[in-house]
Formats: sequence, C-alpha cells, structure tokens
Amino acid sequence: MRGMHSSGLSVHPNNEVREESPKVNLRQSMNYLLPYLWEFKGRVLLAMLALLAAKGATLVMPWALKHIIDGVDRSLAPELALPAFFILFYGALRFGSVFFGEVRDALFSRVTEHAMRKIGLRVFKHLHSLELAFHLDRATGGISRDIERGTNGISFLMRFLMFNIVPTLFEILMVAIIFAAAFSIWYAVITLIAVAVYVVFTIYTTEWRNKFVREANQADSSTSTRAIDSLLNYETVKYFNNENYEAETYDKFLEKWESAKLKNRMSLLALNSGQALIIALAMTAMMWMAAQSVLDKTMTLGDLAMINAYMIQLFIPLNFLGFVYREIRRSLTDLENMLALLKRTPAISDAADAKPLQVSRGEICWQQVDFGYHKERPILQQLDLHIPAGSKLAIVGSSGAGKSTLSRLLYRFYDIDGGNISIDGQDIRSVTLDSLRRAIAIVPQDTVLFNTSIRENIAYGNPSATNEEIDRAIKMAHLEQFINSLPNGDQTLVGERGLKVSGGEKQRIAIARVLLKGASILIFDEATSALDSKSEAAILDAMREVSSGHTTLVIAHRLSTVVDADCIVVMENGHVIEQGTHNELLALQGYYAKLWAMQLQEE
Repeated sequence: MRGMHSSGLSVHPNNEVREESPKVNLRQSMNYLLPYLWEFKGRVLLAMLALLAAKGATLVMPWALKHIIDGVDRSLAPELALPAFFILFYGALRFGSVFFGEVRDALFSRVTEHAMRKIGLRVFKHLHSLELAFHLDRATGGISRDIERGTNGISFLMRFLMFNIVPTLFEILMVAIIFAAAFSIWYAVITLIAVAVYVVFTIYTTEWRNKFVREANQADSSTSTRAIDSLLNYETVKYFNNENYEAETYDKFLEKWESAKLKNRMSLLALNSGQALIIALAMTAMMWMAAQSVLDKTMTLGDLAMINAYMIQLFIPLNFLGFVYREIRRSLTDLENMLALLKRTPAISDAADAKPLQVSRGEICWQQVDFGYHKERPILQQLDLHIPAGSKLAIVGSSGAGKSTLSRLLYRFYDIDGGNISIDGQDIRSVTLDSLRRAIAIVPQDTVLFNTSIRENIAYGNPSATNEEIDRAIKMAHLEQFINSLPNGDQTLVGERGLKVSGGEKQRIAIARVLLKGASILIFDEATSALDSKSEAAILDAMREVSSGHTTLVIAHRLSTVVDADCIVVMENGHVIEQGTHNELLALQGYYAKLWAMQLQEE
C-alpha cells in the first residue's frame, strides 16, 4: 500500500522512539474532569450523602463495641444483663457501613461510566480530526493502549479522589479527636505523627518509583504496537518465511517489558514494606500504652478494644490511602499520553471565516502550486493545472512525479506551500473541510475495506442511503453477478482489510461507494494498476459510466486506461512537461510517446 513506508508501524526494537508526552498534574486533571462531574451534580450529591452515612456508621462502630465488651465484663457490673441494644446497634452499624458504601458506588458508577464514554468519544473524534501526516506516522497499537489506560485512569481518579482521599483524611482527623477527648492526647499525637510520616514516605517513594511505571507503560505500548503490526502484515511474514524473525523481534520487546515490570515490582516492594513498618510501629506504641492503662485500672477492656478497633479502622484506610495515592500517580501517568493526543492541534483545520463549498459546475484549478512533504524535498513546483467542468483529465508520469500528491492536496490532507487550488473559483482553504470532502469521491489504488459485509462496505459511501439506492449502486458497479455467486450474497464478510475478495471486486465495491456518495468531483487514483486485463476492462467500463457528467481526475500508470480522456497531462519531477489528447501527445513524439511505446512492447 502506498505510503506504508512512512507509517511508523514497522519498528525495530533497537530504534523504537516514542515522543514523550508532557507531564500532567492533579490540578490539570481535575480541571479536565470537573465538567463531567457537574453534568450529574444531583447524583454526585446523593453519592456524597451516602458516603457520609457510611463513614458515620464506621466511626460509631468501635464505640458500640466498647459498650458490648464492658457490658459483659462482670467485674464492672455483675448485675447487668446481656447488652442486647448495643449488640443489635453494632450489627446495624456494620450493615449500614457496607450498604451505604454500595449505594454510593451504584450512584457514582453512572457518572464515571458516562464520563468514560464521553471522553473516549472525544478522543476518537479528535484522532479523526488530525491530519493525514499524523496517521501515517502513528503507531496504532501504542495509541490504542494509551487510550485504554487513559480512560481507565480517568475512572480511577474520579472515583477515588471523591470517595477515598478526602473521606480518609476526615476519618483520620475524627479518630485523633476521639482519642484526645476520650483517652489521652498522646494517642492523638502518635496517630497524627504516624499519618504524617506515612504520607510523606508514600509521596516521596511513589515519586521515585514513578519513572519505573512510565518505563513499564512505554514498554507495554511498544510491545502492543509490534504485535499488531506483525499480525496486520501476516501475509508479508509468510511470503518471506519470517515467522521466527517476528517471534525473536517480539521477544525483544517482551524482554524490555519484563525488565521494566520487574523494576516496577521491586520498587513496589520497597514502598509497601516501608508503609507496613510505619503502621506496625504506631500500632505497637499505642497498644503498649493501652495495655499498661488496663493493668493500672485507668482503662477498661472495652476501652482497649475500642482503641484497637479504631487503630485497625484507621490504618486499613490509611494503607488504602497509600494504594490510592500510588494509583493516582499511575493514573496521571496513564493520562499523559491520552491528554497529549487531545492537546495536539490539527495541522489542517477550517479557517475562522470558512464557508461551505458551493459546487455549481465543478471546475478545478491549480495555480502556481508549490508543495513538498519535507521542505528540503519539493514535490510540486509552480504547477499550473486546469480541469474544465464536466471533463475528464488524466495524470500520467513516472513514480514520484507527484501524481497522487494532487489528489491529496485536492482533499486538503495537506496544505500547499504556495499558490492556490480552487473549485469553481473558491480557494479550498477558504471553505469548510466537511463541504470540500463531501464534494469529492475517490476510488483509491488500494481499497481497504472494513471487516463487515459487502453491503455494509458499500453503504459506507452514504450511511443514510436507502436499500434501493444501495441496490442501484451495486448494479451500476457491475457487482450483481459476483454477489449472486456467493452463498451469503451481499451479506458475505470481506475479512480483515478486505482480504477475502479479489482486487477487482474490491475496486468495484469502491466504485459502488463512490456512486452512493453522489459527489460532483471524482478521482480515480491508479484504480486499475493491480488488476488483470479482464478485470481492468470491466472496471474501466464502470469508470466510464460513473464519470459521465462529472468532473473527473484520473491518476494512471497504465496509459491504455486513459486514452479516452479529454486531456492527458504528463508530469515529471513535479512539473507538467506535456499535455493534450492521446493522439496529440503521440504526434509530439515526446515523453508520452516513449512511455506508450514502452508499454506496448511490455504488453
């Protein structure tokens, strides 16, 4: 397929280079997410109320447990019966903490899922708005992984920032106040010191290991890119017996991924061990103090149980807070690549005052056009070209002469460096991209089909077309005989990239799409170059029928396909060197005549 050499998909493990994305901080992420939260402010408010109810039940449980234990301690009150109220109350609190937590999750899940849908759609639309150059250089597998991790990271940030970080900090403060009021200020001091040390250790250690997370993500994306690239080029692999080479190359990517994951895992071990040590030291100190107070009879067994329950209740979410912080950092890392995609400004976009293209006749002009894919290598230089309305103009020349570049410029996949291109006197840079591309339809050299049915691929030319219109397009493209020969008719699946149908049938499907689009300007970009003589003849007949009454640009390698053109333009090194009808060019005995003689000799 032309252009695949610059697609960036075939990447060697030793020279894989991915553009580093700008780092994203928490504030930037929240500014990005808040509009999606605000869209469901009622649900968010109810979820917050459910959260407060769950946290309230959790905070009261140790107090109820203290009264149960003291109630059954006969040394304190031998005449008391079983504290039934507190047992039932404790059970109700235990159920309430779980129930309200589930209500909170159920309410907020609608918010997160809707946000993921909206953001996923936004990224998808943005990718389609980017210029052709980006898509020729992109690594499809890596981008898909970036988007997947980014949307999952958004879900995590929205859920855990709202319902874990702030509530956990509130719970820590409330426990410290309860310790200071009910027992001793030292319990609160130990609690706050442990929390402060824990948080500082977690932040610094997480920042240190974040480079390993990035390295693992990059290795993961590179591995996915290589696997998808190899599978997409399955036939090429088989042609050259390179299964072992592909496996060895993929294994090199996997080796880098394995190494990055190991570093990631070892750094996680250091983080988890440090956090566990801080928690263990704090709990040991507080249990020592509480046990001594029970022996001194200044505290009851219920008080000891209450302190122990609060410590467990406190340090479990605190340990989870460490996990949440680590995951937030990881999520921010995951977001970087996805948000970098969204921040990328399309190189080709509508002008501020762009108006819809008005096609009255279909006249096309290239005036003094200069263009090059790279500044140091110009393709077109001072090109002048005119296609009268309703006529058929053919472009011929050697490879690299700039023939296909003309169609890309007409679609405005690239902007020219100088001069202008106009349709019916309207500069294509002054009209909207949507109206410009609606006015043009193309049959490319290599028609790539979606892995759906033949009918759905044809309908892609106009998704709102009726069944009658699709049937008419099938008939005009001479597809009826082929479709009728298939067991499943037009519901036959064409396979990945249309590999289950022949080149000629793919081109007929492309012609049917063009018919269904109903555009005023048609482009045939070497539409018969890969076909046999019989298929070529059939396609040429279909092309003649389709182009009748339309302004048509035919880019051709085989001169026999354009002998009936109203004008044939011969290009070489970005310049027009000859033009005229087939007979006029033969009479000139110039470059075209030589090409014609060479092709006749080859045939």
